[in-house]
Amino acid sequence: MRKNVTKVFYISLIIAILFIVWGMISEDTLPDWNLGIVTGNIQAFLVGKFGWFYLLSATAFLVFALFLIASKYGNIVLGKDGDKPEYSYITWFGMLFSAGMGIGLVFWGATEPIYHFNEPPYDVEGNSEAAKVAMRYSFFHWGLHPWGIYSVLALALAYFQFRKDAPGLISTTLKPLFGNRMNGGYGTLVDVIAVFATIFGVATSLGLGAQQISSGLGYIFDGLTNSFSLQLMIIIIVTVLFMLSAITGLNRGIKYLSTTNIILAFLLMFFMLFAGPTNFIMNFFTTTLGSYIQNLPAMSFRTAPFSENDTGWLENWTIFYWAWWIAWAPFVAMFIARVSRGRTVREFVIGVLLVPTLFGGLWFAVFGGSAISLEYNEGLDLFSIISETGQEAALFTVLENYPLAIISSMLTIILIGTFFITSADSATFVLGMQTTGGNLNPDLKVKMAWGIVQSATAAVLLWQGGLDALQTASILAAFPFAFILILVIFSVIKEFKEEARNYPLKRKKHEER
Repeated sequence: MRKNVTKVFYISLIIAILFIVWGMISEDTLPDWNLGIVTGNIQAFLVGKFGWFYLLSATAFLVFALFLIASKYGNIVLGKDGDKPEYSYITWFGMLFSAGMGIGLVFWGATEPIYHFNEPPYDVEGNSEAAKVAMRYSFFHWGLHPWGIYSVLALALAYFQFRKDAPGLISTTLKPLFGNRMNGGYGTLVDVIAVFATIFGVATSLGLGAQQISSGLGYIFDGLTNSFSLQLMIIIIVTVLFMLSAITGLNRGIKYLSTTNIILAFLLMFFMLFAGPTNFIMNFFTTTLGSYIQNLPAMSFRTAPFSENDTGWLENWTIFYWAWWIAWAPFVAMFIARVSRGRTVREFVIGVLLVPTLFGGLWFAVFGGSAISLEYNEGLDLFSIISETGQEAALFTVLENYPLAIISSMLTIILIGTFFITSADSATFVLGMQTTGGNLNPDLKVKMAWGIVQSATAAVLLWQGGLDALQTASILAAFPFAFILILVIFSVIKEFKEEARNYPLKRKKHEER
Protein backbone atom coordinates (compact mmCIF):
# COMPACT_ATOMS: atom_id res chain seq x y z
CA MET A 1 0.00 0.00 0.00
CA ARG A 2 2.85 2.38 0.83
CA LYS A 3 3.96 2.80 -2.77
CA ASN A 4 0.52 4.05 -3.83
CA VAL A 5 -0.44 6.51 -1.12
CA THR A 6 0.50 10.19 -0.87
CA LYS A 7 0.98 12.68 1.97
CA VAL A 8 -2.71 13.48 1.65
CA PHE A 9 -3.55 9.97 2.86
CA TYR A 10 -1.43 10.10 6.00
CA ILE A 11 -2.34 13.68 6.95
CA SER A 12 -6.07 13.12 6.37
CA LEU A 13 -6.12 9.76 8.14
CA ILE A 14 -4.35 11.10 11.24
CA ILE A 15 -6.69 14.10 11.51
CA ALA A 16 -9.75 11.89 10.90
CA ILE A 17 -8.71 9.47 13.65
CA LEU A 18 -8.13 12.37 16.06
CA PHE A 19 -11.60 13.70 15.21
CA ILE A 20 -13.19 10.29 15.88
CA VAL A 21 -11.34 9.95 19.20
CA TRP A 22 -12.43 13.47 20.17
CA GLY A 23 -16.01 12.57 19.34
CA MET A 24 -15.86 9.50 21.58
CA ILE A 25 -15.03 11.62 24.65
CA SER A 26 -18.17 12.24 26.68
CA GLU A 27 -19.51 15.67 27.51
CA ASP A 28 -18.87 15.04 31.23
CA THR A 29 -15.16 14.61 30.57
CA LEU A 30 -14.84 17.76 28.44
CA PRO A 31 -17.85 19.91 29.38
CA ASP A 32 -16.64 23.02 27.54
CA TRP A 33 -14.63 21.37 24.76
CA ASN A 34 -16.92 18.54 23.80
CA LEU A 35 -17.04 17.89 20.03
CA GLY A 36 -20.75 18.66 19.79
CA ILE A 37 -20.45 21.94 21.69
CA VAL A 38 -17.41 23.22 19.78
CA THR A 39 -18.73 22.33 16.33
CA GLY A 40 -22.16 23.67 17.23
CA ASN A 41 -20.68 27.04 18.15
CA ILE A 42 -18.69 27.19 14.93
CA GLN A 43 -21.76 26.25 12.93
CA ALA A 44 -23.85 28.96 14.57
CA PHE A 45 -21.18 31.51 13.67
CA LEU A 46 -20.88 30.37 10.03
CA VAL A 47 -24.61 30.18 9.42
CA GLY A 48 -25.31 33.46 11.18
CA LYS A 49 -22.56 35.44 9.45
CA PHE A 50 -22.13 33.70 6.11
CA GLY A 51 -25.55 32.35 5.18
CA TRP A 52 -25.63 34.81 2.28
CA PHE A 53 -22.33 33.37 1.06
CA TYR A 54 -23.76 29.84 0.78
CA LEU A 55 -26.77 31.21 -1.14
CA LEU A 56 -24.73 33.25 -3.61
CA SER A 57 -22.17 30.49 -4.14
CA ALA A 58 -24.73 27.77 -4.91
CA THR A 59 -26.54 30.02 -7.37
CA ALA A 60 -23.27 31.03 -9.05
CA PHE A 61 -22.40 27.37 -9.66
CA LEU A 62 -25.79 26.75 -11.29
CA VAL A 63 -25.53 29.86 -13.48
CA PHE A 64 -22.10 28.77 -14.68
CA ALA A 65 -23.39 25.28 -15.52
CA LEU A 66 -26.27 26.75 -17.56
CA PHE A 67 -23.82 29.06 -19.33
CA LEU A 68 -21.74 26.07 -20.44
CA ILE A 69 -24.77 24.45 -22.10
CA ALA A 70 -25.35 27.45 -24.35
CA SER A 71 -21.71 28.38 -24.87
CA LYS A 72 -19.31 27.46 -27.65
CA TYR A 73 -17.51 25.22 -25.16
CA GLY A 74 -20.39 22.73 -25.22
CA ASN A 75 -18.80 20.68 -28.02
CA ILE A 76 -15.59 19.97 -26.10
CA VAL A 77 -15.22 16.24 -25.43
CA LEU A 78 -14.45 15.06 -21.91
CA GLY A 79 -11.73 12.84 -23.27
CA LYS A 80 -9.70 12.52 -26.41
CA ASP A 81 -11.36 13.31 -29.72
CA GLY A 82 -13.17 10.17 -30.81
CA ASP A 83 -13.58 8.73 -27.29
CA LYS A 84 -16.95 7.06 -26.78
CA PRO A 85 -18.88 6.92 -23.49
CA GLU A 86 -17.97 3.93 -21.38
CA TYR A 87 -21.49 3.40 -20.04
CA SER A 88 -24.95 3.51 -21.60
CA TYR A 89 -27.32 6.34 -20.67
CA ILE A 90 -29.37 4.11 -18.35
CA THR A 91 -26.33 2.85 -16.47
CA TRP A 92 -24.79 6.34 -16.38
CA PHE A 93 -27.93 7.94 -14.97
CA GLY A 94 -28.26 5.15 -12.43
CA MET A 95 -24.69 5.50 -11.19
CA LEU A 96 -24.69 9.30 -10.86
CA PHE A 97 -28.14 9.35 -9.30
CA SER A 98 -27.30 6.66 -6.73
CA ALA A 99 -24.15 8.45 -5.71
CA GLY A 100 -25.65 11.94 -5.77
CA MET A 101 -28.94 11.65 -3.89
CA GLY A 102 -29.73 8.15 -2.71
CA ILE A 103 -30.52 7.96 0.98
CA GLY A 104 -31.41 11.63 1.27
CA LEU A 105 -34.34 11.36 -1.12
CA VAL A 106 -35.78 8.43 0.80
CA PHE A 107 -35.26 10.15 4.15
CA TRP A 108 -36.70 13.54 3.20
CA GLY A 109 -39.18 12.53 0.47
CA ALA A 110 -42.20 12.61 2.77
CA THR A 111 -40.70 14.48 5.73
CA GLU A 112 -39.66 17.75 4.12
CA PRO A 113 -42.95 18.64 2.37
CA ILE A 114 -44.88 17.92 5.58
CA TYR A 115 -42.57 20.17 7.59
CA HIS A 116 -42.84 23.00 5.06
CA PHE A 117 -46.62 22.52 4.90
CA ASN A 118 -46.95 22.98 8.67
CA GLU A 119 -44.08 25.46 9.10
CA PRO A 120 -43.84 27.45 5.82
CA PRO A 121 -40.73 29.48 4.96
CA TYR A 122 -42.81 32.66 5.26
CA ASP A 123 -46.38 33.68 6.08
CA VAL A 124 -48.93 32.23 3.66
CA GLU A 125 -52.70 32.38 3.49
CA GLY A 126 -54.57 29.09 3.72
CA ASN A 127 -53.56 25.44 3.56
CA SER A 128 -53.70 25.23 -0.22
CA GLU A 129 -51.07 27.97 -0.58
CA ALA A 130 -48.98 26.37 2.18
CA ALA A 131 -49.05 23.07 0.28
CA LYS A 132 -47.91 24.71 -2.95
CA VAL A 133 -45.05 26.53 -1.21
CA ALA A 134 -44.04 23.37 0.66
CA MET A 135 -43.66 21.35 -2.51
CA ARG A 136 -41.98 24.17 -4.41
CA TYR A 137 -39.26 24.51 -1.79
CA SER A 138 -38.77 20.74 -1.73
CA PHE A 139 -38.18 20.89 -5.49
CA PHE A 140 -35.87 23.85 -4.92
CA HIS A 141 -33.68 22.11 -2.33
CA TRP A 142 -33.30 18.93 -4.40
CA GLY A 143 -33.41 20.33 -7.92
CA LEU A 144 -31.07 22.26 -10.15
CA HIS A 145 -28.87 23.86 -7.47
CA PRO A 146 -27.30 20.71 -6.04
CA TRP A 147 -26.72 19.23 -9.47
CA GLY A 148 -25.29 22.54 -10.63
CA ILE A 149 -22.74 22.29 -7.83
CA TYR A 150 -21.89 18.71 -8.74
CA SER A 151 -21.69 19.37 -12.46
CA VAL A 152 -19.15 22.19 -12.18
CA LEU A 153 -16.59 20.18 -10.24
CA ALA A 154 -17.29 16.90 -12.05
CA LEU A 155 -16.85 18.62 -15.40
CA ALA A 156 -13.50 20.10 -14.34
CA LEU A 157 -12.25 16.76 -13.02
CA ALA A 158 -13.33 14.83 -16.13
CA TYR A 159 -11.84 17.43 -18.47
CA PHE A 160 -8.41 17.56 -16.85
CA GLN A 161 -8.30 13.83 -16.19
CA PHE A 162 -9.39 12.47 -19.55
CA ARG A 163 -8.55 15.25 -21.99
CA LYS A 164 -5.35 16.56 -20.41
CA ASP A 165 -4.16 13.26 -18.88
CA ALA A 166 -3.83 14.88 -15.45
CA PRO A 167 -4.37 13.04 -12.14
CA GLY A 168 -7.99 12.97 -10.99
CA LEU A 169 -7.43 15.30 -8.04
CA ILE A 170 -9.16 18.51 -6.96
CA SER A 171 -5.79 20.26 -6.83
CA THR A 172 -5.19 19.43 -10.50
CA THR A 173 -8.20 21.50 -11.56
CA LEU A 174 -6.54 24.63 -10.14
CA LYS A 175 -3.26 24.31 -12.03
CA PRO A 176 -4.27 26.78 -14.78
CA LEU A 177 -4.49 29.41 -12.01
CA PHE A 178 -1.59 28.46 -9.74
CA GLY A 179 0.71 26.35 -11.90
CA ASN A 180 3.24 24.03 -10.25
CA ARG A 181 2.43 25.39 -6.79
CA MET A 182 -0.39 22.84 -6.81
CA ASN A 183 2.25 20.09 -6.80
CA GLY A 184 3.44 21.12 -3.34
CA GLY A 185 1.92 22.21 -0.06
CA TYR A 186 -0.93 24.21 -1.61
CA GLY A 187 -2.09 21.19 -3.57
CA THR A 188 -1.87 18.98 -0.50
CA LEU A 189 -3.98 21.47 1.48
CA VAL A 190 -6.65 21.57 -1.23
CA ASP A 191 -6.83 17.77 -1.42
CA VAL A 192 -6.95 17.37 2.37
CA ILE A 193 -9.89 19.82 2.52
CA ALA A 194 -11.60 17.79 -0.23
CA VAL A 195 -11.07 14.58 1.73
CA PHE A 196 -12.70 16.04 4.82
CA ALA A 197 -15.61 17.48 2.88
CA THR A 198 -16.13 14.00 1.46
CA ILE A 199 -15.93 12.26 4.84
CA PHE A 200 -18.42 14.59 6.54
CA GLY A 201 -20.76 14.81 3.56
CA VAL A 202 -20.98 11.03 3.22
CA ALA A 203 -21.11 10.48 6.99
CA THR A 204 -24.19 12.71 7.12
CA SER A 205 -25.90 10.56 4.51
CA LEU A 206 -24.86 7.30 6.19
CA GLY A 207 -26.16 8.60 9.52
CA LEU A 208 -29.53 9.45 7.96
CA GLY A 209 -29.67 5.99 6.42
CA ALA A 210 -28.92 4.26 9.70
CA GLN A 211 -31.62 6.30 11.46
CA GLN A 212 -34.23 5.46 8.86
CA ILE A 213 -33.41 1.75 8.60
CA SER A 214 -33.60 1.56 12.40
CA SER A 215 -36.98 3.31 12.36
CA GLY A 216 -38.28 1.01 9.62
CA LEU A 217 -37.20 -2.12 11.48
CA GLY A 218 -38.91 -0.78 14.60
CA TYR A 219 -42.09 -0.29 12.57
CA ILE A 220 -42.06 -3.80 11.08
CA PHE A 221 -40.83 -5.75 14.11
CA ASP A 222 -42.56 -5.00 17.40
CA GLY A 223 -40.15 -4.69 20.29
CA LEU A 224 -37.30 -3.13 18.35
CA THR A 225 -36.52 0.37 19.54
CA ASN A 226 -35.05 3.03 17.29
CA SER A 227 -31.97 3.52 19.46
CA PHE A 228 -28.33 4.41 18.95
CA SER A 229 -27.38 0.78 19.67
CA LEU A 230 -29.54 -0.46 16.81
CA GLN A 231 -28.24 2.30 14.53
CA LEU A 232 -24.65 1.35 15.39
CA MET A 233 -25.38 -2.30 14.63
CA ILE A 234 -26.83 -1.29 11.25
CA ILE A 235 -23.73 0.78 10.46
CA ILE A 236 -21.47 -2.18 11.30
CA ILE A 237 -23.46 -4.64 9.16
CA VAL A 238 -23.66 -2.28 6.18
CA THR A 239 -19.94 -1.48 6.53
CA VAL A 240 -19.15 -5.17 6.05
CA LEU A 241 -21.48 -5.33 3.05
CA PHE A 242 -20.09 -2.28 1.26
CA MET A 243 -16.54 -3.47 1.85
CA LEU A 244 -17.46 -6.72 0.14
CA SER A 245 -18.88 -4.62 -2.69
CA ALA A 246 -15.66 -2.55 -2.80
CA ILE A 247 -13.63 -5.70 -3.31
CA THR A 248 -15.48 -6.42 -6.57
CA GLY A 249 -14.51 -3.05 -8.09
CA LEU A 250 -16.35 -0.30 -10.00
CA ASN A 251 -17.56 -2.32 -12.98
CA ARG A 252 -19.18 -5.03 -10.87
CA GLY A 253 -20.13 -3.94 -7.35
CA ILE A 254 -21.11 -0.30 -7.83
CA LYS A 255 -22.44 -0.79 -11.35
CA TYR A 256 -24.84 -3.60 -10.39
CA LEU A 257 -25.88 -1.96 -7.13
CA SER A 258 -26.61 1.30 -8.95
CA THR A 259 -28.85 -0.51 -11.42
CA THR A 260 -30.58 -2.28 -8.52
CA ASN A 261 -31.13 1.07 -6.81
CA ILE A 262 -32.88 2.53 -9.83
CA ILE A 263 -35.11 -0.53 -10.24
CA LEU A 264 -36.11 -0.55 -6.56
CA ALA A 265 -36.63 3.22 -6.51
CA PHE A 266 -38.90 3.07 -9.56
CA LEU A 267 -40.84 0.13 -8.09
CA LEU A 268 -41.43 1.96 -4.82
CA MET A 269 -42.25 5.27 -6.50
CA PHE A 270 -44.72 3.81 -9.00
CA PHE A 271 -46.32 1.67 -6.32
CA MET A 272 -46.93 4.79 -4.23
CA LEU A 273 -48.07 6.74 -7.29
CA PHE A 274 -50.87 4.28 -8.03
CA ALA A 275 -51.62 3.22 -4.43
CA GLY A 276 -51.87 6.86 -3.39
CA PRO A 277 -53.99 9.70 -4.77
CA THR A 278 -52.71 9.43 -8.35
CA ASN A 279 -54.58 12.34 -9.91
CA PHE A 280 -53.76 14.62 -6.98
CA ILE A 281 -50.06 13.68 -7.18
CA MET A 282 -49.71 14.30 -10.92
CA ASN A 283 -51.60 17.61 -10.74
CA PHE A 284 -49.41 18.59 -7.80
CA PHE A 285 -46.23 17.65 -9.72
CA THR A 286 -47.27 19.59 -12.82
CA THR A 287 -48.25 22.80 -11.06
CA THR A 288 -45.20 22.69 -8.77
CA LEU A 289 -42.83 22.20 -11.70
CA GLY A 290 -44.15 25.37 -13.33
CA SER A 291 -44.12 27.27 -10.05
CA TYR A 292 -40.56 26.13 -9.35
CA ILE A 293 -39.30 27.36 -12.72
CA GLN A 294 -41.21 30.64 -12.37
CA ASN A 295 -39.94 31.39 -8.85
CA LEU A 296 -36.42 29.97 -9.16
CA PRO A 297 -34.60 33.36 -9.29
CA ALA A 298 -36.47 34.76 -6.28
CA MET A 299 -35.92 31.63 -4.18
CA SER A 300 -32.24 31.50 -5.15
CA PHE A 301 -31.51 34.91 -3.69
CA ARG A 302 -34.00 34.98 -0.82
CA THR A 303 -32.70 36.06 2.58
CA ALA A 304 -34.65 37.41 5.54
CA PRO A 305 -32.88 40.54 6.84
CA PHE A 306 -36.00 41.82 8.63
CA SER A 307 -37.40 38.62 10.17
CA GLU A 308 -35.62 36.42 12.71
CA ASN A 309 -38.21 33.65 12.28
CA ASP A 310 -37.67 33.48 8.52
CA THR A 311 -33.90 33.61 9.04
CA GLY A 312 -34.09 30.57 11.30
CA TRP A 313 -36.05 28.66 8.67
CA LEU A 314 -33.49 29.51 5.98
CA GLU A 315 -30.60 28.45 8.23
CA ASN A 316 -32.23 25.14 9.13
CA TRP A 317 -33.24 24.24 5.58
CA THR A 318 -31.84 26.09 2.56
CA ILE A 319 -28.44 27.00 4.00
CA PHE A 320 -28.03 23.51 5.46
CA TYR A 321 -28.86 21.96 2.10
CA TRP A 322 -26.48 24.19 0.15
CA ALA A 323 -23.72 23.35 2.64
CA TRP A 324 -24.53 19.65 2.42
CA TRP A 325 -24.37 19.66 -1.38
CA ILE A 326 -21.07 21.54 -1.34
CA ALA A 327 -19.67 19.05 1.18
CA TRP A 328 -20.84 16.20 -1.06
CA ALA A 329 -19.35 17.81 -4.18
CA PRO A 330 -15.84 16.24 -4.14
CA PHE A 331 -17.29 12.77 -3.55
CA VAL A 332 -20.08 12.95 -6.11
CA ALA A 333 -18.06 14.95 -8.65
CA MET A 334 -15.13 12.53 -8.64
CA PHE A 335 -17.47 9.60 -9.08
CA ILE A 336 -19.49 11.28 -11.85
CA ALA A 337 -16.28 12.31 -13.61
CA ARG A 338 -14.98 8.75 -13.42
CA VAL A 339 -18.03 7.37 -15.26
CA SER A 340 -18.47 10.22 -17.79
CA ARG A 341 -15.51 9.85 -20.11
CA GLY A 342 -16.32 10.47 -23.77
CA ARG A 343 -19.33 12.75 -23.31
CA THR A 344 -19.35 16.32 -24.57
CA VAL A 345 -19.57 19.24 -22.15
CA ARG A 346 -23.12 20.06 -23.31
CA GLU A 347 -24.31 16.44 -23.12
CA PHE A 348 -22.71 16.05 -19.72
CA VAL A 349 -24.20 19.18 -18.13
CA ILE A 350 -27.69 18.63 -19.57
CA GLY A 351 -27.71 15.03 -18.37
CA VAL A 352 -26.40 15.82 -14.90
CA LEU A 353 -28.77 18.78 -14.41
CA LEU A 354 -32.06 17.70 -15.91
CA VAL A 355 -32.52 13.96 -15.43
CA PRO A 356 -31.93 13.78 -11.65
CA THR A 357 -33.85 17.05 -11.14
CA LEU A 358 -36.96 15.72 -12.90
CA PHE A 359 -36.76 12.37 -11.17
CA GLY A 360 -36.26 14.05 -7.79
CA GLY A 361 -39.22 16.35 -8.42
CA LEU A 362 -41.46 13.40 -9.27
CA TRP A 363 -40.22 11.56 -6.17
CA PHE A 364 -41.19 14.45 -3.89
CA ALA A 365 -44.52 14.86 -5.64
CA VAL A 366 -45.31 11.18 -5.09
CA PHE A 367 -44.24 10.77 -1.46
CA GLY A 368 -44.60 14.35 -0.30
CA GLY A 369 -47.88 14.69 -2.19
CA SER A 370 -49.21 11.50 -0.60
CA ALA A 371 -48.20 12.81 2.82
CA ILE A 372 -49.78 16.24 2.30
CA SER A 373 -52.94 14.57 0.96
CA LEU A 374 -53.29 12.68 4.24
CA GLU A 375 -53.31 15.99 6.13
CA TYR A 376 -55.08 18.20 3.60
CA ASN A 377 -57.75 15.80 2.36
CA GLU A 378 -58.01 13.13 5.07
CA GLY A 379 -57.51 15.26 8.17
CA LEU A 380 -54.69 13.12 9.59
CA ASP A 381 -52.36 15.10 11.89
CA LEU A 382 -49.26 13.60 10.30
CA PHE A 383 -47.01 16.41 11.50
CA SER A 384 -47.73 15.69 15.17
CA ILE A 385 -47.09 11.98 14.65
CA ILE A 386 -43.76 12.66 12.97
CA SER A 387 -42.79 15.14 15.68
CA GLU A 388 -43.33 12.45 18.32
CA THR A 389 -41.77 9.48 16.50
CA GLY A 390 -38.93 11.32 14.73
CA GLN A 391 -38.29 12.59 11.21
CA GLU A 392 -36.86 9.25 10.12
CA ALA A 393 -40.27 7.61 10.71
CA ALA A 394 -42.17 9.92 8.34
CA LEU A 395 -42.09 7.71 5.26
CA PHE A 396 -43.16 4.61 7.17
CA THR A 397 -46.00 6.55 8.77
CA VAL A 398 -47.19 7.60 5.30
CA LEU A 399 -46.90 4.05 3.91
CA GLU A 400 -48.91 2.75 6.87
CA ASN A 401 -51.94 4.67 5.59
CA TYR A 402 -51.91 3.08 2.13
CA PRO A 403 -52.34 -0.53 0.92
CA LEU A 404 -49.68 -3.24 1.40
CA ALA A 405 -47.87 -1.19 4.05
CA ILE A 406 -45.65 -4.03 5.30
CA ILE A 407 -44.48 -4.93 1.79
CA SER A 408 -43.80 -1.33 0.80
CA SER A 409 -42.00 -0.71 4.12
CA MET A 410 -39.77 -3.73 3.59
CA LEU A 411 -39.02 -2.58 0.04
CA THR A 412 -38.12 0.83 1.47
CA ILE A 413 -35.66 -0.69 3.95
CA ILE A 414 -34.04 -2.72 1.18
CA LEU A 415 -33.79 0.41 -1.00
CA ILE A 416 -32.19 2.42 1.81
CA GLY A 417 -29.77 -0.44 2.39
CA THR A 418 -28.69 -0.60 -1.26
CA PHE A 419 -28.37 3.20 -1.40
CA PHE A 420 -26.33 3.01 1.81
CA ILE A 421 -23.99 0.42 0.36
CA THR A 422 -23.64 2.23 -2.98
CA SER A 423 -22.90 5.61 -1.39
CA ALA A 424 -20.38 4.16 1.03
CA ASP A 425 -18.77 1.98 -1.66
CA SER A 426 -18.50 4.94 -4.03
CA ALA A 427 -17.05 7.08 -1.25
CA THR A 428 -14.31 4.57 -0.46
CA PHE A 429 -13.38 4.57 -4.14
CA VAL A 430 -13.33 8.37 -4.31
CA LEU A 431 -11.38 8.77 -1.06
CA GLY A 432 -8.95 6.17 -2.37
CA MET A 433 -8.47 8.21 -5.56
CA GLN A 434 -7.98 11.44 -3.63
CA THR A 435 -5.30 9.96 -1.38
CA THR A 436 -3.35 7.95 -3.97
CA GLY A 437 -2.53 10.70 -6.42
CA GLY A 438 -5.66 10.22 -8.53
CA ASN A 439 -5.20 6.48 -9.08
CA LEU A 440 -8.25 5.18 -10.96
CA ASN A 441 -7.87 1.82 -9.24
CA PRO A 442 -6.86 2.62 -5.66
CA ASP A 443 -5.38 -0.07 -3.47
CA LEU A 444 -7.97 -2.19 -1.65
CA LYS A 445 -6.30 -1.54 1.73
CA VAL A 446 -6.68 2.21 1.18
CA LYS A 447 -10.38 1.83 0.38
CA MET A 448 -10.89 -0.37 3.44
CA ALA A 449 -9.20 2.21 5.67
CA TRP A 450 -11.50 4.97 4.43
CA GLY A 451 -14.53 2.70 4.70
CA ILE A 452 -13.86 2.22 8.40
CA VAL A 453 -13.18 5.95 8.91
CA GLN A 454 -16.39 7.16 7.27
CA SER A 455 -18.53 4.61 9.13
CA ALA A 456 -16.86 5.50 12.44
CA THR A 457 -17.43 9.20 11.72
CA ALA A 458 -21.13 8.58 11.05
CA ALA A 459 -21.42 6.60 14.30
CA VAL A 460 -19.66 9.31 16.33
CA LEU A 461 -21.86 12.05 14.89
CA LEU A 462 -25.02 10.06 15.66
CA TRP A 463 -23.81 9.50 19.22
CA GLN A 464 -22.98 13.19 19.64
CA GLY A 465 -26.38 14.47 18.63
CA GLY A 466 -28.18 12.64 15.87
CA LEU A 467 -29.53 14.74 13.01
CA ASP A 468 -28.33 18.05 14.44
CA ALA A 469 -24.74 16.80 14.66
CA LEU A 470 -24.93 15.43 11.11
CA GLN A 471 -26.14 18.78 9.79
CA THR A 472 -23.44 20.63 11.71
CA ALA A 473 -20.69 18.48 10.22
CA SER A 474 -21.86 19.21 6.68
CA ILE A 475 -21.95 22.97 7.19
CA LEU A 476 -18.46 23.02 8.72
CA ALA A 477 -16.91 20.92 5.97
CA ALA A 478 -18.56 22.92 3.18
CA PHE A 479 -17.32 26.37 4.14
CA PRO A 480 -13.64 26.09 3.09
CA PHE A 481 -14.47 23.90 0.11
CA ALA A 482 -16.88 26.51 -1.29
CA PHE A 483 -13.91 28.82 -1.92
CA ILE A 484 -12.13 26.03 -3.79
CA LEU A 485 -15.18 25.51 -6.01
CA ILE A 486 -15.25 29.22 -6.86
CA LEU A 487 -11.59 29.02 -7.93
CA VAL A 488 -12.43 25.94 -10.04
CA ILE A 489 -14.86 28.03 -12.10
CA PHE A 490 -12.18 30.58 -12.97
CA SER A 491 -9.72 27.78 -13.72
CA VAL A 492 -12.14 26.06 -16.10
CA ILE A 493 -12.95 29.31 -17.90
CA LYS A 494 -9.26 30.03 -18.42
CA GLU A 495 -8.58 26.53 -19.73
CA PHE A 496 -11.65 26.48 -22.00
CA LYS A 497 -10.64 29.76 -23.59
CA GLU A 498 -7.33 28.17 -24.49
CA GLU A 499 -9.10 25.04 -25.66
CA ALA A 500 -11.45 27.03 -27.92
CA ARG A 501 -8.49 28.33 -29.90
CA ASN A 502 -7.36 24.81 -30.76
CA TYR A 503 -10.51 22.71 -30.64
CA PRO A 504 -11.91 23.36 -34.17
CA LEU A 505 -8.53 22.43 -35.67
CA LYS A 506 -8.30 19.27 -33.59
CA ARG A 507 -11.85 18.26 -34.52
CA LYS A 508 -11.13 18.81 -38.23
CA LYS A 509 -8.04 16.65 -38.11
CA HIS A 510 -9.98 13.93 -36.34
CA GLU A 511 -12.76 14.01 -38.95
CA GLU A 512 -10.20 13.77 -41.77
CA ARG A 513 -8.74 10.66 -40.15
